[in-house]
Amino acid sequence: MSIRSESPGASELSSQEQLESYGYKQELKRSVSTMDLLIYGLIFMVPIAPWAIFGTVYNASAGMVPLVYLIGLVAMIFTALAYAQMAKSIPLAGSVFSYVGRGINPTFGFFAGWAILLDYLLVPTLLYVFAAESMIGIFPGSARWIWALIFVAINTVVNLLGISSLKRLNRVFLAIEVVFIVIFVIIAVIALNHGTIPGAEFTTKSVWDPSKVTGPLIASALSIAVLSFLGFDGISTLAEESTGRRNSAGKAMIIALFIVAFFFVLETWLASALAAGRASFPDSQAGNAFFDLVREASSSGWATAFFVVNVLAVGIANAMAAQAATSRLLYSMSRDRQLPKFLSRINSRQVPQAAILTVSVISAVLVLFFVGQINLITSLVNFGALFGFMLLHVSVIVHYLVRKRSKNYLLHLVVPVVGFLIIGYVLVNADILAKIGGIVWLIVGLGVYLFYRRSGRKTTTLGEDTMDVASAVREGGER
Repeated sequence: MSIRSESPGASELSSQEQLESYGYKQELKRSVSTMDLLIYGLIFMVPIAPWAIFGTVYNASAGMVPLVYLIGLVAMIFTALAYAQMAKSIPLAGSVFSYVGRGINPTFGFFAGWAILLDYLLVPTLLYVFAAESMIGIFPGSARWIWALIFVAINTVVNLLGISSLKRLNRVFLAIEVVFIVIFVIIAVIALNHGTIPGAEFTTKSVWDPSKVTGPLIASALSIAVLSFLGFDGISTLAEESTGRRNSAGKAMIIALFIVAFFFVLETWLASALAAGRASFPDSQAGNAFFDLVREASSSGWATAFFVVNVLAVGIANAMAAQAATSRLLYSMSRDRQLPKFLSRINSRQVPQAAILTVSVISAVLVLFFVGQINLITSLVNFGALFGFMLLHVSVIVHYLVRKRSKNYLLHLVVPVVGFLIIGYVLVNADILAKIGGIVWLIVGLGVYLFYRRSGRKTTTLGEDTMDVASAVREGGER
């Protein structure tokens, strides 16, 4: 029996009943509202993310940084819509692992999960390394690895305390980031109105300058922009902790994407105006370009405050969200017998304790190896996410058009095809280190897959045998 179209009866099922219809029992604590999911997604994407890379993106885009983020929004909305469609039909933790595993088949699901596991395992490491590098700027002469381990310890404690602690800190950090965005807007507007920086003025050239826009420039900008929005997909890993009745994760993803894009464009438009039309920033100054502009515009100590907030947003808020998402992915794959069983153990606070501790240990080991190698980590992270996204788009087509006989060709054919082509283009043009490292990771995954097959532990989803039951429940609502 195949899974039919969603029915009114299915939409009336509670979140727990939907989960049980797939053969699972409720283990994680359901206390995350749609607003909490939205805040979590914003924290994961970091509303102030352009601060640290403004100079680099400015040089790569001929000064049209806001255009880069607008292109990124258009490019990623296709992937966000694909996520929303699969989250609506398959309300499980595990992100693309669950969606591809049920949308296509468990084998594809394993490799989708394994690929994005590279992203999720390395993202916390990348954030810790980046934050540690920044702390050296505040405390010269201190050891990078010590700062990295301090951040690991803080985030591990918060995640082990439970989802309620994570929610509270997410709200605090988001409030701090929004307050500083407002402060920056005030600083920039005053500076532009009073001519504080010679040559700085309000202009739309950073959004669109026909004399500079070329095909290769847009293509280059597309690669930068797509990677800047990675993180919204993390919302899907909290699906089994959501209190929303219908596709709250999918809705939160799309709303978060638009909100963070608004922040990105606003911040970079004003920062580009403060740059006063300069051709580029020297390579040695590109990393601190945004903070230098704040210093020039405010003639005060605000630049230091902005720098500290940026470090805390990356090293604690963002890394904390990334650790939560990674632990849910490990939990989901372990529950489906595709990773060691101990990773699906839940503690008294209803969080995957073993998975959280595993992520912490892996991060602690990796930061010691990757300290000072931000570019290499970034390349590997990008491959895992993009490969997983491509399989996600395929799963939308197979799940809806082939299995459900959907007639909604816009959402279930056009959107995933365009999304697949965009992500495929970015992946093909990715850094060579990303492709080499990604292929090696997939080969390792193949070894894991074959080990499970040979040992008799088939890589099938736990609830696969009950999918017909889920279908019957849905079909019952039509009668």
